[in-house]
Amino acid sequence: MNPSPLVNTRQDGPVFLIGINRANKKNCVNHETALQLIDVFEKFNEDPTLKTAVLYGEGGTFCAGYDLESVSKAEHQNVADDFFDKYRYMGPTIMKIKKPLIAAIEGYAVAGGLELSLMADLRVASPSAKFGVFCRRVGVPLIDGGTVRLPRVVGLARALDLILTGREVGAQEAFQWGLVNRIAEEGKTIEEAIKLGKLIASHPEMCMLTDRESTYYSLDHTEEESFANEFESTKVLAESIKGARKFMEEQKSKKSKL
Repeated sequence: MNPSPLVNTRQDGPVFLIGINRANKKNCVNHETALQLIDVFEKFNEDPTLKTAVLYGEGGTFCAGYDLESVSKAEHQNVADDFFDKYRYMGPTIMKIKKPLIAAIEGYAVAGGLELSLMADLRVASPSAKFGVFCRRVGVPLIDGGTVRLPRVVGLARALDLILTGREVGAQEAFQWGLVNRIAEEGKTIEEAIKLGKLIASHPEMCMLTDRESTYYSLDHTEEESFANEFESTKVLAESIKGARKFMEEQKSKKSKL
């Protein structure tokens, strides 16, 4: 009998659901889980039927970080020589994700789990969700993009508040900071994230992906470079014209029915 996968996947229309499946470990990631997450995200990148993805944790907790039991046994050191050229301990955290990703967060998203959530373009949380750099408390550094992404999402002062203190931040404060985009009803976080994924997938894809890419490009380039790069998005003009024509036809149809 094959053991249960450490990462569950399923498809809901255009939305690809990715569930960390170590509920008995608060969905802490070990190296084998990291490898499975990498495989799943590579599938998401390459499968044209998958337009958006939702990352969540099974059993009511998003992810409580890297598995410290694994660290205590030095299991995390047994990795391929070239592993850290493309990946990190949590797995896909420095991969280039080609399409929109939403994190559906219940329970804890702390330490490496917070870093996993920061991979996402958007974060939907339950009212009881908790965030924090809890690894500060045990002397483990952020190594999965936390020091890079967190200040970009919430600003330098708030990022340093979390990084230096290791304190817990609730969903409401995270929402006020912009760390969380939406707070769902308790128990409906994944459902809300799927709705959001389907909304995003309903838009003309090439244009949406181009604007997404241009937005991220502007974070690492000068204003002049970013303006020039944005103008290159005229390559999707044909899709824009098609969309405009469809809109005008719908408007004419509505008027004719009045």
